Amino acid sequence: MNIAARAERAANGITPELVAEHGLSSDEYKLLVGALGREPRLTELGIFSVMWSEHCSYKSSKVWLKTLPTEGPQVIQGPGENAGVIDIGDGLAAVFKMESHNHPSYIEPYQGAATGVGGIMRDVFTMGARPIANMNALRFGAPDHPKTRHLVAGVVSGIGDYGNCMGVPTVGGEVNFHFWFLRACARAAACVVRRRGWRR
Repeated sequence: MNIAARAERAANGITPELVAEHGLSSDEYKLLVGALGREPRLTELGIFSVMWSEHCSYKSSKVWLKTLPTEGPQVIQGPGENAGVIDIGDGLAAVFKMESHNHPSYIEPYQGAATGVGGIMRDVFTMGARPIANMNALRFGAPDHPKTRHLVAGVVSGIGDYGNCMGVPTVGGEVNFHFWFLRACARAAACVVRRRGWRR
């Protein structure tokens, strides 16, 4: 980094520690500087850290998501739209969406979980379908830890309340506990519908 760039970074108050606190790697920070053509301001750093977060961009799981099948004779709509659509025969289609809401659910369990369920149902509605069921997979820290009790109560209530007020029940799921999840619970939700009259 040259002297002018260091001076600009210092003037904006952007330090390597602040970049790390925003969840950006040094390579991502260099990419940001290149995209802007200058050092970012604090607000810009915050915006990019959110846009490039795991929650918004799936930056660490994208490599695994790309290994899943996305094409075939039954695929009506693959990745790129709000929800997937699969032909299940007899003029019926299954429309489904799955999303994680890990960080929001850890910070504010009830609202984080509720907005996660709301988001997947919204994505199903935008495909012209009506959700009929929700499912979830939940991961929490050690069951005897006080934070875990708080997270479980909030997440389970948020999932149930949002789905129930929309008339879409949670019909199944799983819950696992492991000490690793004390720092960040994991929550994945899925919404499924059945619809007649889909055309390719």
